[in-house]
Formats: sequence, C-alpha cells, structure tokens
Amino acid sequence: MANTYKNKIIYGGEVLIDLTQDDLTAADVAEGKKFHLPSGAPAVGTNTYDSDTSDATAVAAEILATKTAYRNGTKLVGTMPNRGQQNGTISTKTGTVTIQQGYHDGSGSVSIDSTEQAKLIATNIREGITILGVEGSMSGSEGVAATAANITPYTTA
Repeated sequence: MANTYKNKIIYGGEVLIDLTQDDLTAADVAEGKKFHLPSGAPAVGTNTYDSDTSDATAVAAEILATKTAYRNGTKLVGTMPNRGQQNGTISTKTGTVTIQQGYHDGSGSVSIDSTEQAKLIATNIREGITILGVEGSMSGSEGVAATAANITPYTTA
C-alpha cells in the first residue's frame, strides 16, 4: 500500500496545519534539516550555503590576507596585506609619506621630524609670517650693530 500524506489538518472547524501554499523545496532548506512538502510528504534539505552571494562584488585583493569569503558560490582567499600601524615623518619641505596599500589598524600617524620641529620657533620666522601655526617675531634687524665712523673720501682710493 502506498504512503498517503496529509497536507491540511482541520480540527473542530479550525485549520491547524495547512501545507498546501508552502513553496519550499529541498534546495531552500539547510542540508540535513527535515521539513514537509506542500503534498505533506516529508523531505530533507539539501542546501549547503547560508546566503545568496550571486550579487557579491568583492575580489581577493579587497579581503584581508588569509581570510576567506564566498562570491557567486566560489570561495575567495584574501590577498590584501595587513599593514597594521603605519607611521612616518616628514623632514623636508617637499617631504611626503607614502602609505602602503592594504589594511591599516587606524593607529598610525605622520608628523614633522623632531629636528625640523625644533627649527620652527618665532625668532627664526620673519615677523608677519606664520608657518605651521608658529607666528614669526624676527624683524630682520637682529644681530645688526650700528657703528659710528669718520670717513674722509679720497680721489685716489
């Protein structure tokens, strides 16, 4: 005798179970999980993924090295280097610090070299000029000493 399954159970005029409108298939349910088809027949899920990655756009270079992710059903192994903390100093007027491509932990910094910072004092900067927040106080006549002399001009010298 063939199995017969019930897909709708009514008790006392009240619908207790109604599978007739269900639209699950084995591919929709996690692998190994049991459920019932709209016919009432038992079934076991076959789905081995937990999300639809068909619209994912990440590439390996955008995923941290050694970490994995899935895109369009394909496993990706990250290649982005973990640079951690990035630091640098600028020691010339045109100096720059190049930050390497990759992941950064956000704790790094770039600053003016301490030797150059020590030179940025008000007496080294012309009055009326401000450099990196230091307002100059040098008038330009510091170190000039006036002298008095009697000079007699000669036509021969």
